[in-house]
Amino acid sequence: MEGTAVSVRLDRPVDPDSDHILGSHGAQISLVEYGSYACPHCRAANDRIIEAREKLGDRLCYTFRHRPVTGSDLARRAAELVERGDPTKFWDAHELLMTRSGELTEEDLRAAASLLGISLEDHDSGTAHRAERHVQADIDSARASGVVFTPGFFINGRRYDGPWDESSFADAMFNRLGHRFRTAALDFAGWAPSAGILLLLASLLAVAITNMPMGPAFEHFWHETFGFNFASRAFNLSLLHWINDGLLTIFFLVVGLEIKREFTVGHLSSLRLAALPIAAAIGGMVVPALLYMLVIPSGPLAHGWGVPMATDTAFAVALIVMMGNRVPVELRIFLTAAAIVDDIGSIIVVAIFYSGAIQWAYLAAGVAVLVVLALLNRWRVYSVAPYILLGVVLWALVHAGGLHATLAGVLLALFIPTRPPPNLKSLIIQANVIMQTEYKHAGEALRHGPSESVLRSLDAIHDRLESPADRLLRHAGARSSYIVLPIFAFANAGVAFSFDVFKGHEPLMMAISAGLLIGKPLGLVGASALAVWLKLADKPAEYSWRQLIGAGALAGIGFTMSLFIAGQAFAAPADFAAAKIAVFGASVLSAILGVAILWNARTPDEAAK
Repeated sequence: MEGTAVSVRLDRPVDPDSDHILGSHGAQISLVEYGSYACPHCRAANDRIIEAREKLGDRLCYTFRHRPVTGSDLARRAAELVERGDPTKFWDAHELLMTRSGELTEEDLRAAASLLGISLEDHDSGTAHRAERHVQADIDSARASGVVFTPGFFINGRRYDGPWDESSFADAMFNRLGHRFRTAALDFAGWAPSAGILLLLASLLAVAITNMPMGPAFEHFWHETFGFNFASRAFNLSLLHWINDGLLTIFFLVVGLEIKREFTVGHLSSLRLAALPIAAAIGGMVVPALLYMLVIPSGPLAHGWGVPMATDTAFAVALIVMMGNRVPVELRIFLTAAAIVDDIGSIIVVAIFYSGAIQWAYLAAGVAVLVVLALLNRWRVYSVAPYILLGVVLWALVHAGGLHATLAGVLLALFIPTRPPPNLKSLIIQANVIMQTEYKHAGEALRHGPSESVLRSLDAIHDRLESPADRLLRHAGARSSYIVLPIFAFANAGVAFSFDVFKGHEPLMMAISAGLLIGKPLGLVGASALAVWLKLADKPAEYSWRQLIGAGALAGIGFTMSLFIAGQAFAAPADFAAAKIAVFGASVLSAILGVAILWNARTPDEAAK
């Protein structure tokens, strides 16, 4: 989340006065290509351009912009050459260079120069300098538009990353329903605050339905039970428990994978990098718990001290991202790393203090499963399937053993194997050899596609590009953010607002609110200042202490884990309802306070000016 987003939009619109276009500028469909005359893929894609123009006619406006292959002097010279000639002959020279056979050579450039009626050696004229500026402007445009390889296509102003076959191109250019749905989904997922927004919408919808006449039926729905029967044994859970104990395991798996990544190659990989967020997270957990216990020192509600300990990363980071350049990237990194440590603390608290009666026989069987997972990891078994199957078994054993079943997700994540980085050059060579060999068979009688062995080889190359842990995090992470957590919020966030909820629950609501609204920023900032004062950690110069206080206030947004722990701590529905209202209220106030502090806070460099 700390990187700069890559653009998927065309950085500047097509201009008939400066761009080379075929077709009407006001055509229904705009296709812009960033290409190079030294790129064999551009030559291959040129056939698709011809097909598209023949099929669409006046409905298509095609624009070509230069993006010479990096490191190729010949490619750059070819681009500048076609810009030096008569503009009316540009497309003739373009077609000559794009439809030649073999690699780009000096002879190809001489042929293009002859067609344009110019000298290949003349580099000093004003025309030559104008051509250099034109090509450089196209290169800058390609970079600003997020083009990383050629050819790069933009259809109606949006980068096209799909296949280059005629059918896929047509779906994109005609903006058919499937393409529109995929594009909208990618746009939403690419928007950093999207996960937090979706979580908020699911929560508000649950609250709205709960307070409608259908509220009781909505609540009853989540308590419908179903399960499985094995001989004389039955395994049945309510829908709410299937979500909280089963589906939420995917969230814990993702958290475990993120923790593993942060401690291996991320911002917690060295003690010096990790010292400040670790100290901040510990303070941000301990102080809220102490404040809770100060307000409720004993009694049945005292068990809820873990509720105000957790930070909801999705909401906190979403608000930081929405503030844009007002918040330094380094502060976002700090808060994300602190939230990872916070998640570790929450997991430990759930495992020790919010589990049921321990059944040691089942847990012993679970340990045996962990041993098998460790052996698979040691034997370098990189297929994800056996780990997932054993993970399901581990989940059942952890559930039967009395610990919270979602912990199986974290334990499984520890054994999902990483892998040394691949030799990318050798994989690319292998893929090119396979595809070139297969291309020779294109068009043969009684043959319509790659053979099964070729597909298996390409699958193996694809699998080697990333480790199983990275692949699982990439796939499961999106499902966790956009499916699992919204369903969890929809099932758990519903609370009926009534004055009856407040009666007798004032201490509980005050304890949770104080823990999140006061304890979180106080603990996080206080522990950070102490660590810096003791010279155990360094505060990055890129953000000020005021901005750190703002991040501490945002850390008081407790949602997913706070609701989860509240559900484990309070068996009585009235207690759980009061806890949910307190979490909601404190989280909203923390968000407002954090944004207010960060909105006009200045970095140390800005303050020094």
